[in-house]
Amino acid sequence: MCGRYTLAAGPEYIADYFHLDGPIPDFQTSWNITPGGDVPVICQAPDDGRTCSLMHWGLIPHWTKERNTKYKMINAKAETLTIRPAYREAYKHRRCLIPASGFYEWHADPQGKQPYYIHSKNDGLLAFAGLWEYWEGAHIINSCTIITTQANSLFQSIHDRMPAIINKENFDSWLNPYNTDTIELIKLLGPCDINRLDFYRISTAVNNPAHDNQSLTDRIE
Repeated sequence: MCGRYTLAAGPEYIADYFHLDGPIPDFQTSWNITPGGDVPVICQAPDDGRTCSLMHWGLIPHWTKERNTKYKMINAKAETLTIRPAYREAYKHRRCLIPASGFYEWHADPQGKQPYYIHSKNDGLLAFAGLWEYWEGAHIINSCTIITTQANSLFQSIHDRMPAIINKENFDSWLNPYNTDTIELIKLLGPCDINRLDFYRISTAVNNPAHDNQSLTDRIE
């Protein structure tokens, strides 16, 4: 799964990296992004270019009557996108990318849960595959979820799942709302190349959502 991640890149860098059209919202970089907040999300409208907006992390199905729903959909399994009602239409028409610098995962061992930080070996941005949805009540809320897939052979020593990461050359195919070929799209959601990522142990300070500074990603032995 993916329950915490980092985003150290600012708006201008993200706009350049994703070739965005139009303004990008102001947001705070963070070393401990937690579910329930608003996060930058990259989308593509049918007849416009790529845009970035802030969305609630935790998908709210458009058909649910209450915003404070029992559905806590911060992650969606790639294997169930065509099966679960909350994901089917979004998978066809409302796919997105969620920029990240890295993410955290916890591995259970005899001493407790040990956190790890996972990031690109060249410290470049990662583009998590995601879905977005709109919910209309007293006002409209746009929300998102991060798609997860089976962990690659390297990462399996920590956890059996990881975020699905879209390669830059596949951004167009993934974001294009006219592309409804879900059989081909699922091929983009496989485990990340083991040569792209690095991971290491970090302090349990990350366990506290109130902690948010770069030192959370410091390596420990």
